[in-house]
Amino acid sequence: MIPLSLLPGFGRWGAHLEALLARPEGLWVQGPAGSGVSTTAAEFARRRGTAWTEAGTAEEGAAWAAAHPGGVVAARHPMPPGLACLELRLPALEEDPACLPALVMALAVEEDVPAPWPPALGLLPCPGNLRELRNRLLRWKLLGQVPGPEPAGPPHFEAEDLATNLHDLERYLLHRALRRAYGNRAEAAVRLGVSRRQLYLLIRRHGDPVRGEPAAGDLPQRLRKRRSAQNSSLDTDTR
Repeated sequence: MIPLSLLPGFGRWGAHLEALLARPEGLWVQGPAGSGVSTTAAEFARRRGTAWTEAGTAEEGAAWAAAHPGGVVAARHPMPPGLACLELRLPALEEDPACLPALVMALAVEEDVPAPWPPALGLLPCPGNLRELRNRLLRWKLLGQVPGPEPAGPPHFEAEDLATNLHDLERYLLHRALRRAYGNRAEAAVRLGVSRRQLYLLIRRHGDPVRGEPAAGDLPQRLRKRRSAQNSSLDTDTR
């Protein structure tokens, strides 16, 4: 398990660790996915000698905290008002980049990944935080894969119409998700919140930069209508 002292944000709240442990109130630990929320909650509960839970929703966490005074809740959501708990927010890696080198080293030791490691493994951005760092190391160890470069962006919206801008944004988000998933399409679909079928339609439309698959040139209906209207307007103007 990663020591608390290596987690993002420890430099801000670590000095008050003993005071937090000694407080009788419950503790609500929240932060973005993979920021060490579960690790922190479990360690706080162990040191306090109390129970802890991982809440799927804020309501679920609030109900559990009300039934377990002094317990520790791990959540991705801010604490609802009115709870007799202290709230500790863990930042994302992007908010505390200084902790990256030590985290990479600790995770590499845990996963038995020998040094030296490619510099790309410890670069930001790192969506998914600690989980993504661990995945990067495992992919390097098992498959020799390193993170691809982020796509240039976000896009500059030169056009005024919504259809064109949505098309450009869709391509940017798809390519970013595929790169962050190392070309794993099932993972990219989860990152984007779309079905596998929808993902393959997007790839046909925009291509896959990881696998070098070109776009087929298909356009969404809204953009076809837009371009058809523009062409009709040009034809009228030239008469």
